Amino acid sequence: MARKARQRISYVLPLANSPGGHRLGVNGLAVDSDRSILYSGGRDGVICAWDLNLDLKNNDFETQNPFSSPDDPKPAGGANKATSSFRSQVQAHTHWVNDIILAQNNTALVSASSDITVKVWRPYGEDGQSATTIGLHSDYVKCLASPGPHSDWVASGGLDHKIRLWDLNGGGEKLQIAVGEDETSAKGSVYALSVRGSIMASGGPESIVRLWDPKSGKRITKFVGHTDNVRDILINQDGDTIMTASSDQTIKVWSVAAGRCMHTLTMHNDSVWSLYSDHPQLSVFYSSDRSGMVAKTDVRGNADMDEGLSIAVAQEHEGVDKVVVAGNYFWTATSSSSINRWRDVDTSIDIQAPESPRQNRVASLASVSKLPSPPPDEEPKQSTEQNKKIPFASVLRISNTAPFTISKVRDPETGAALSGRKPSEAVIEIDPGIVQPYYSLPEESIEGQNGLIKHVMLNDRKRVLTLDTAGEVMLWDLLKGVPVQSFGKRHLEDVTPEVNTMESVANWCGVDTRTGRLAVILEENYCFDAELYADELTVDEAITFREDQRINLGKWVLRYLFGSLIDEEIKRDEAYRASLLATAHHSSGFRRENAPRSLQLPIKEVNGWQQDHDDEASVITPKPINGFHYPATTPGLAIGVATPAVAPPIHGNNVQNHLPSTAEEGSHLETTKSHISNSRTSGDYFSSAAPPQPVAAGKSSETTNPVEAEAMPQSPTEPDKDGKGGSLFGKKFRMNFPKKLGRSSAEVKPVVVDDKSEESDKSSEKEDKIVEDNFYGILQKIRNDYDEQLLANPGAPLPSGISPSLPSETPVLKPPPFTTVIIQEDRPDSGGMADLYRGTVDSVGKDADVIEKTAPMWLGDLLLRNQVPYKDTVKVSFVLQPYQDLLPSIASTDGNSRLNANRMLRAKKILTYVAERIETQPEQPDPDAILPEEYLDLYCHDQIVPNTMTLATLRAHVWKTGGDVILYYKSNGRRPDLESKLANPPAAEPVVSNGVSPEQS
Repeated sequence: MARKARQRISYVLPLANSPGGHRLGVNGLAVDSDRSILYSGGRDGVICAWDLNLDLKNNDFETQNPFSSPDDPKPAGGANKATSSFRSQVQAHTHWVNDIILAQNNTALVSASSDITVKVWRPYGEDGQSATTIGLHSDYVKCLASPGPHSDWVASGGLDHKIRLWDLNGGGEKLQIAVGEDETSAKGSVYALSVRGSIMASGGPESIVRLWDPKSGKRITKFVGHTDNVRDILINQDGDTIMTASSDQTIKVWSVAAGRCMHTLTMHNDSVWSLYSDHPQLSVFYSSDRSGMVAKTDVRGNADMDEGLSIAVAQEHEGVDKVVVAGNYFWTATSSSSINRWRDVDTSIDIQAPESPRQNRVASLASVSKLPSPPPDEEPKQSTEQNKKIPFASVLRISNTAPFTISKVRDPETGAALSGRKPSEAVIEIDPGIVQPYYSLPEESIEGQNGLIKHVMLNDRKRVLTLDTAGEVMLWDLLKGVPVQSFGKRHLEDVTPEVNTMESVANWCGVDTRTGRLAVILEENYCFDAELYADELTVDEAITFREDQRINLGKWVLRYLFGSLIDEEIKRDEAYRASLLATAHHSSGFRRENAPRSLQLPIKEVNGWQQDHDDEASVITPKPINGFHYPATTPGLAIGVATPAVAPPIHGNNVQNHLPSTAEEGSHLETTKSHISNSRTSGDYFSSAAPPQPVAAGKSSETTNPVEAEAMPQSPTEPDKDGKGGSLFGKKFRMNFPKKLGRSSAEVKPVVVDDKSEESDKSSEKEDKIVEDNFYGILQKIRNDYDEQLLANPGAPLPSGISPSLPSETPVLKPPPFTTVIIQEDRPDSGGMADLYRGTVDSVGKDADVIEKTAPMWLGDLLLRNQVPYKDTVKVSFVLQPYQDLLPSIASTDGNSRLNANRMLRAKKILTYVAERIETQPEQPDPDAILPEEYLDLYCHDQIVPNTMTLATLRAHVWKTGGDVILYYKSNGRRPDLESKLANPPAAEPVVSNGVSPEQS
């Protein structure tokens, strides 16, 4: 059976006052001209729809007011009022959206993302609130292409060197093309893709344009000529001309029939990033570059492309990733979260004559009257035509071999052409100087929002500092899921030292801001590693915590992220138990009175084994218990002796300790563990301590000596010597169980089987049932237990098998209801994580059916049974010595003072350990006596260690180096009698365990 893929839980903190719109840069644009809707895909993983409220079918430039300009001051009536409005949006991806296209008559929007998925969003469908995955790559998906508006498939290209064709109706992958498979170069990433008819073209960083047959996937030919990354591709309607844009600052036009480059256009002075054309023969096209310039080129009616006209129509402040055109407008997408709309330029109008010394006076007069009030309708038409010209400074040189055409340049005084030559021959060799775009400001800006772009995790692992696109620094609480404090517009590095603390907490979550929001990622292998002392918390409700109680951060957060799911499962569980009892009661009416519930088979010898007595259960092989149960209470804090201490001889099951035990080691909290946790070979803190022996049946656990319950601390490298157990199973079958590999525990004991478990094994119904390996599998286990309980006691009530953690263990948290909750699964074959579920804190209860099938089993164990996956405790080794030998040493007889303990052990517990070993403790402790942490101090590197500092923090922020931490203890003067004690204490009496001393053995 294949191992289940690794799954993780993520939650995304909502931003305050979050309206519609992007929070990071926009990479993709698409326009639905019929419905006047603009779609945009951003680096925040969001796809937005905008109502443009424009007539995009009319492209008549004569209807434009020749005197209007976006540079004009806005009149009081709001003539330049923004017309676009937010329509809807969907969080389609968890990474950048790199490209979007419309398909199936503009009813489906396909998106490609760096989260390796290709998704389709149907805003007019029944499920218009979410996007559906139609395909997966094994690396970032960079581009999309569609053969036409009525096609039922799209093509995608990515950094995995693959072109894949996907069925839009859910049919999966139709075709896969390995780019560069037959090339000697290892490159093959696809950055540009275009499909038209029976031809598909791709380009990438290897500067090669490849042509493919989209039906067979075979390569037709390739074009070589660019010297840098190919960024965009267009194919004309006939499929015989291909236009490519490259980072080498050129646009090339290729002939498919001739198999070569026909024209190289050089109107750009920077990397060309985007191309757009809706002309069947690509005679009118738009291009944008990294400098932010958008150019419009018109070669209609020219025998040679060099005779065409290219105009710098707009200038953005940042590089333009995408440009789209509809009607008399075009839109630009940049690294800003806003989208700009510009008025298109009519390339059929005349070009203003270039300035010359003879025309300086005329040009000066013309510049004074550049912005007059609009003339009345009866003004002569000639005046209107004189003002409707393209500035010569906006004209671009279309190629290095093309002169500046003046076929449309007219003399400003006479209105006649400056040359009497034919239009194709009328040229002028004039240096244009600095290019001035036709528009310097957009007609409208669709404003975006501020998104998070940087973060710093603080030492306490529960707070994060973030920086947004506006430069504002914000402090967030990961546990509560809300912003805590704003520091205004400051440098993140300046704020961090002000709010950071000297703590060392285990990593329990991952944090990223790649989508403009703060996302917290929880994985099974480390999300339960971090703990926090309850007395350091600030909770809204009054809760009494135990001394030194710790709270698991991952468990705490997950408990309330899925709070409504737990409530829903409890309701369903109540209904299920009620129906189960009703069914059992109804079926019991068909049973005759005094009917036996089971048939007893005669006892026979099994495999020739002889019976010592008539115990029917003795021939039953007990089933192993595979689950692990851990107490909800905080385990005791003990300190174990570490290497090089050598353990004394072990006699039977009794292990002797040469040092007196501490109150923590022999406390009731340490000895009251569940029977399964006792089967583990080490406690929560101490790898050297063996678990307490199980209490014999019929004896009270309160009579067990705490000292006897503690085993001798052994060296971690010393083999186990106590391999003989006294359990019923071990005595009868004389079988030795091998140790599990990778265990650091001291011994493995056979499972103690009581009479009830042996009797339960007789029933065939109690055989292990196969359950699903997901959240629903936990529900199946719980319901199987109900069936077994009913079988054993038909008339007894059924207690609920769902037992979530209580507020005393996980204090109540109230995460914002709109916090996004995501369940993802690792797809090694695809190279990334795939979304299985996306909802909110408020909706997880309603989506219980979906979560039961998609969530991992460990999440169900945590939420429904309050169990966390087992993991070995991380310990810190340290050497404990008296300062200048002013106090007695706690070292063993061989001089070993090297110890180890849980990394969360506080300094005051170490002082308690010292106090109990340097002086005899009274049998009846004085409640008013001074505490050890009050008269003893702990030092490290000549610094006093705070009593609440943990060993992990001590190592990370005080010791700051490798090896064992060296600690010194000394009296602070509040107990003067301690300093008068001898440095060497009298020898302690041998510790008697179960009435047997080392000498008697």
